[in-house]
Amino acid sequence: MENRRPRFYQHYNPRVGLAIGQWLGPYEITAFLGAGGMGEVYRARDTRLNREVALKLVHQVDPTLHAVDRFRREVQAASALNHPNVVTVYEAGETLPQRA
Repeated sequence: MENRRPRFYQHYNPRVGLAIGQWLGPYEITAFLGAGGMGEVYRARDTRLNREVALKLVHQVDPTLHAVDRFRREVQAASALNHPNVVTVYEAGETLPQRA
């Protein structure tokens, strides 16, 4: 299936700022997949196990909005499922904001 996203979105997402080829820990970003109310999803390569993964990154938000708790519940619910049409959760974690 041909990728019909505008070229801009395949290379850079201004909300989080991850670019194709950028690294996030052991994950190399290979494509921007989409965005929603909670954050963005990227295709990446897990260099430890040489496999393709999807990375969901939550927007930076005020901690009082409970976004972190909501994301944890989503991860726990998804990790309890085993179905070919549901992603497998391999890892979840938090990082500190980068300073310029």
